[in-house]
Amino acid sequence: MSQSPSPSLAQGRIVALRGPVIDVAFDSGALPLIEEALRVEWDRPGALTAEVQSHLDSRTVRAVALQPTAGLRRGAAVRATGKPIMMPVGDEVLGRLLNVLGEVGDSGPALPDTMLRWPIHRRPPPLAAQAEAGAVFETGIKVIDLLVPLAQGGKAAMFGGAGVGKTVLVMELIHAMVEKYQGISVFAGVGERSREGHELLHDMRGSGVLARTVLVYGQMNEPPGARWRVGLSALTIAEYFRDQKRQNVLLLMDNVFRFVQAGSEVSGLLGRLPSRVGYQPTLATEVAALQERIASVAGASITAIEAVYVPADDFTDPAVTAISSHIESAIVLSRGMAAEGIYPAVDPLASSSVLLDPLVVGHEHYAIAERVRETLAHWRELRDVIALLGTEELGAQDRQIVTRARRLQRFLTQPFTVTEAFTGIAGRSVKLADTLAGCRAILDGETDDWPESALYMTGSLEEARAAQQVQASPGAVTASGPATATQPRPGAATQPGPGTATDPGPATATQPGPGTATDPGPGTATQPGPATATQPGPVSPDATKRPALAAASGATSATNAAATAPPTTTSAAGPISDRAPASASAPVSGRAPVSNEPPVSGRMPAP
Repeated sequence: MSQSPSPSLAQGRIVALRGPVIDVAFDSGALPLIEEALRVEWDRPGALTAEVQSHLDSRTVRAVALQPTAGLRRGAAVRATGKPIMMPVGDEVLGRLLNVLGEVGDSGPALPDTMLRWPIHRRPPPLAAQAEAGAVFETGIKVIDLLVPLAQGGKAAMFGGAGVGKTVLVMELIHAMVEKYQGISVFAGVGERSREGHELLHDMRGSGVLARTVLVYGQMNEPPGARWRVGLSALTIAEYFRDQKRQNVLLLMDNVFRFVQAGSEVSGLLGRLPSRVGYQPTLATEVAALQERIASVAGASITAIEAVYVPADDFTDPAVTAISSHIESAIVLSRGMAAEGIYPAVDPLASSSVLLDPLVVGHEHYAIAERVRETLAHWRELRDVIALLGTEELGAQDRQIVTRARRLQRFLTQPFTVTEAFTGIAGRSVKLADTLAGCRAILDGETDDWPESALYMTGSLEEARAAQQVQASPGAVTASGPATATQPRPGAATQPGPGTATDPGPATATQPGPGTATDPGPGTATQPGPATATQPGPVSPDATKRPALAAASGATSATNAAATAPPTTTSAAGPISDRAPASASAPVSGRAPVSNEPPVSGRMPAP
């Protein structure tokens, strides 16, 4: 606790009310201290709690309410509590959903009044008592374990704009860790949707991990004071299990930007002058007061995984930079990768971790991670050239790098268990050794002849190898990955457009080969056959006998089908004889038919 309680409890009354901000005058007794809790007696069930933020004069304080103030009036009685907001701690809170004041919100029985309570405002452990981060925290998510390793006892954050998968990634981390993680989990929902809290509660009940978890919520429909202090309430519970129970704690916060945003709202309501981009002048102090309490001590640790919303995808925003200065592992989510269907949309080049060091993760892991970064970075440099000229204009070495980089990008995708109900794909958890082996094989060229779709949304490389063998089998229908175009096989049939006569028989080709004339417009005859030779000049008298000559020279059934087509566009896709028959719908001669369309060339090139 940062300060001692008031020597005597004062009684006061509300003299001004502006939304969640109330001014309270105390006629007698000592003035309440900063960050002390006040209890407002009014005509609604239960008392309203407010927190002192400033002293206006020797008899008046300004406080921020942590509950809705609708119906509150001037003159209501206010009583000082002599202590900060107190949060219930202990084994009784495990498996429960609480609000910022420690009141239950899961429709279960109320917590006993006699249980231990700690103040939400506490000092961080002294530097002499803090311990370094422990071993690498394996998550089972390939791209994180490979490029952005997390440490037990460290702080990691996921930065991204709206709709790129921050909350989904936090939920997957919860699901991936609860089975292998034997400590206590504390989830802080800061300013996010109430629906997400309801879904998380039911999912944890169904998975059987709720007994070791505490959920603390201050959602976006609550006053800014509740969203501002809920992170401290959740952190107080985590500190109790770390300091008193000597247990490792996993702290998940979604979303830390809402904590900063609520502080900005409170600052404006209190009448403080704004700082950069409209944020509160105390931004750095408030972020540090939260982040510095997330620390490890001898024998126990708090591992924090935080989601951070990036407003307008601007990573230079003051709130984002203030939070990132306290983070050890920064996972950056890319909107461009999410648009391409690459999930999780982790940017492998913008993300970083202080733990990606050969002395921490080992020389093999570090070397493979660096090779992956170099390959993906070189591909990103070539993407503008590829967009303008195509891959064919690249050198042989660059084409090889592009081939392997695209396969690396798809191999680092992964289906999540929490999205299985929406995608229909079972979630995967991949061991770090399998991830390293798969990336090494791709970098060494073992998958250069594999289809990219075999590596998309899969687990280990062995699973991708099985998918590749299935796709390589005769008659297999494959589904390519994102933004991957497939070429039809020779002899495959395509759907003809309206007004086009196609050969109903066998040997129908989808791509016209060399020497095939395309349809220049309605009413114009095309001659796609190989080595079609016509002589320009006047019409021969025996032109009407040419169908018989063509049939005698070995014309196929496609010639007859083309000759009987309607008088619109005539396109023969199959092989025909070297001279097409004449018909009323498609006159063939050296002289162009009377038409407004351009004439057909008199001589067709040989295939």
